[in-house]
Amino acid sequence: MYTSVVSLFTIRRILGSFDTARYTVAGLTLCHNGHTLCSTCKVRVHNRCPTCRQELGDIRCLALEKVAESLELPCKYFSLGCPEIFPYYSKVKHEALCNFRPYNCPYAGLECSIVGDIPYLVNHLRDDHKVDMHSGCTFNHRYVKSNPREVENATWMLTVCNCFGHYFCLHFEAFQLGMAPVYMAFLRFMGDETEARNYSYSLLVGGNGRKLVWEGTPRSIRDSHRKVRDSHDGLVIQRNMALFFSGGDRKELKLRVTGPIWKEQQNPDGGVCIPNLCN
Repeated sequence: MYTSVVSLFTIRRILGSFDTARYTVAGLTLCHNGHTLCSTCKVRVHNRCPTCRQELGDIRCLALEKVAESLELPCKYFSLGCPEIFPYYSKVKHEALCNFRPYNCPYAGLECSIVGDIPYLVNHLRDDHKVDMHSGCTFNHRYVKSNPREVENATWMLTVCNCFGHYFCLHFEAFQLGMAPVYMAFLRFMGDETEARNYSYSLLVGGNGRKLVWEGTPRSIRDSHRKVRDSHDGLVIQRNMALFFSGGDRKELKLRVTGPIWKEQQNPDGGVCIPNLCN
């Protein structure tokens, strides 16, 4: 009984002493004096026992590994609302995909390390990144460049829209696709992918009696800005087409991007999805 209690206390202390998000394989080792250390921490302390400073070998502590397998622990995001409890080694896999894990800041154009829930990130975008906030489910933005022959990699978050009780980020950027300069606009949903699938949007750009339209489903901000851009999942405009839309002498680029967001609703009579546009 004494050994079991000590083992349980010890394993909880050991498992709580390192970052579980990085721990994927069972491995608890002993130094020659009997001190226990996880395999992840073993690397961090350069193979020296932090208690007695003796060199660590490859002696596995099978008894404590068995105890670890029997433990059930709450998800580390329980304070954010996750109610799940898992065996220890399943817990690590769950936490990597937990729907309650914090979101990364979706701002494009610079590396931002801020993470948090959606309300926190909305305030962060408004206060720290000075992003334009818009209530409504339609876009109407102009992009003007005096010298369209110089296309540098540049990204903009044009606006954050609040509609249907959720937030959507509209992005627009110029970049080189191979040797060809292009412009691209796309939408990201501030929430998880399963919720994002409930919405659709379209983007339109045109001029001189012509128009180009994109219709799709917004991507979750779980997908990085670069991932969405590199998948070309949005309205992509070649420079020659953009100049044609601009009209005039083609020496200035003038693009107007417009479009709505709508929610797909199930028709109780026909069993098909019908668009629900917000006012």
